[in-house]
Amino acid sequence: MTDRGEPQLDPSLTAVDPEALLAPAEGYHARAVRPLGGREVSGHLVKPYAIEAPGRRVTDVDLQTALRVAAGHLASASLRGSLGLAVLLVHVGGDGDYVLVHTWIEGYMSDLAVFAGPTGEAARLRPGRSGLAPCVGEAAVLAHERDAVIRHLWDGRGPLDARLAAWRGDVLEGEVR
Repeated sequence: MTDRGEPQLDPSLTAVDPEALLAPAEGYHARAVRPLGGREVSGHLVKPYAIEAPGRRVTDVDLQTALRVAAGHLASASLRGSLGLAVLLVHVGGDGDYVLVHTWIEGYMSDLAVFAGPTGEAARLRPGRSGLAPCVGEAAVLAHERDAVIRHLWDGRGPLDARLAAWRGDVLEGEVR
């Protein structure tokens, strides 16, 4: 215990950098999330979402650029086992802009492509570096979508059209932490 009664880190945890671990707490904020209306892209049913940092808003140009990026990625999705459903995240962040294309594939798995670019420069989006994964806000939307697929399609009952309609209507909106 420290003088203030806080537990001390085990010295064998050499990978834990206390300052770096707590640094994000300084600027952490909720992210606004809103659905952008379902559509078909490259033969897939796609649910697009806007994720917005404070003071930023996904524009029509951002959405159209993200849809082009998604179309290119989804055009070859059948080679990766796509089941035909995708989620598109258009994230205008404080440190840059991101597009994530999440596709359900065979065997209860998913395929995720992350594209990143400088803030406000949608035309400069490029595939993210190897290993890049969703941020906490993006992960919250993907968690909702995981539950929606299970709830409406895999645990659902009734004809496929009704299940797909329920999945399309099950959207996340508001703030995520």
